[in-house]
Amino acid sequence: MALDQNQVRKIASLARLQIDDGQIAEYQTNLTNILDLVDQLSAADTNGVDPMAHPLDAVQRLRADVVTEKNQRENFQKIAPATEQGHYLVPRVVE
Repeated sequence: MALDQNQVRKIASLARLQIDDGQIAEYQTNLTNILDLVDQLSAADTNGVDPMAHPLDAVQRLRADVVTEKNQRENFQKIAPATEQGHYLVPRVVE
């Protein structure tokens, strides 16, 4: 599928791209090559091929969700400037 220069200008406008007149021929060639590749892919026979989310069916190893550190809130709040009932108090920034 070959694109003409007006179609390239319209695509550039829709994509919010500013293209100089000297670059239109290059974009025209590149976009035409991309559309030709899409046409080739569309011509491939995909009957009997199951769709898949990922080609490798990889599973990510996860560590066990267990607590590995002891609770040190008391120690941290001892050095905090202001706390109340286990919460840190901070200055008001929005009036």
